[in-house]
Amino acid sequence: MLRAARDKLVSESVRPVFDSDGQDEHPVAVGEPLVPRAVIWRGDMFPVLKLLSSGKGLGPCSHGSGERYVQKHWYRFETTDARIMRVYFERRPRSGGEAQRRWWLYTIEVAE
Repeated sequence: MLRAARDKLVSESVRPVFDSDGQDEHPVAVGEPLVPRAVIWRGDMFPVLKLLSSGKGLGPCSHGSGERYVQKHWYRFETTDARIMRVYFERRPRSGGEAQRRWWLYTIEVAE
């Protein structure tokens, strides 16, 4: 019997882990961040098994023109321990103490 799943909001920063040689198995368009091979969250490493989907979040120009710009890159992936995580990369770093935090774990899919 299949169990239903729901997204649990996390909204905490994570640290991405990339291949040491800078190569990645997922193709990357110019200007997009590499897809991490793992993320470190709350001190534990979660290796990425499979990229399930990706997308972009658009927002208005900060100078008042009618143009829209990419503000976030979204990734939904399955980890090696069967978790489904949705993470995003902020193109413009936040100000203050969070300026170095650009990768965020948004949700984890949990079985009900």
